[in-house]
Amino acid sequence: MPTKPLPLVTVAIPTYRGAEHLGATIESVLQQTLNNFELIVIDDNSPDNTREVIASYPDPRLIYLRNENNLGPEGNWNRCLTEARGKYFKLLPQDDTLFPDTLERQVDVLEKDVNEHIALVFGSRKIINGKGRVLATRGCPGAANGRVSASWLIRRCVRRGTNLIGEPGSVLLRTSLATKVGAFDASIPYIIDLDYWVRLLRHGDAVYMVKPVSTFRVSPGSWSVAIGARQSEEFLAFVTKLHKYKYLSIASRDVLITRLTARLNNIMRLVFYKILM
Repeated sequence: MPTKPLPLVTVAIPTYRGAEHLGATIESVLQQTLNNFELIVIDDNSPDNTREVIASYPDPRLIYLRNENNLGPEGNWNRCLTEARGKYFKLLPQDDTLFPDTLERQVDVLEKDVNEHIALVFGSRKIINGKGRVLATRGCPGAANGRVSASWLIRRCVRRGTNLIGEPGSVLLRTSLATKVGAFDASIPYIIDLDYWVRLLRHGDAVYMVKPVSTFRVSPGSWSVAIGARQSEEFLAFVTKLHKYKYLSIASRDVLITRLTARLNNIMRLVFYKILM
């Protein structure tokens, strides 16, 4: 039997109790203008009708896996990494979606980067509510369309007190670099994605896309809302950890600025959720 060719991209959706919006997430991947991908949905032993939702999409690019035991977000995200066969990797949360040309645009950047000087590609996001209504656009203030230095981007996140690179759906990276960097680390849960982006950026710069690449859904049941009250404390703990790594050049002044901006961001975020959701 001939060996099945490897896909160019792996899009992995880790899901738990996510049946309500999972269909929209899957459809956004299946409708991509770039067709050479595999879509892996890894169900973390959900008690809802996740299996039935996935069965309604009879597409050969869609692979359904179910954990025998619940692994939690960190464990399931890491299984997504280990199951990926594509040259490029995107982790897509169960509530979020991609714009139709996202994979094509982001893959094009990394394919042209033959010397692998770029660690990741990211873009702005549309923030939507549970019904899909657009609430805002979130990007990376101060960054122009194109290449962004790793040191500038990390320091910008620190001083702004938030993850300007974005949620996993906004990022595309090389699977080979993920193998080198290792597993996701949820020791500081809110920062699990930014922690990974910073580790990737030790190996190269980033490319920013001003044109939105994904949507990020905020709803009463989303993880980001559930941990909202702890976000500023966890971000500060993360920056304090970064301050210890001399190669990042995070100054004590940067940590002080983070104390102010992270708390302000947390207040604004909670007000935003309360008013607009």
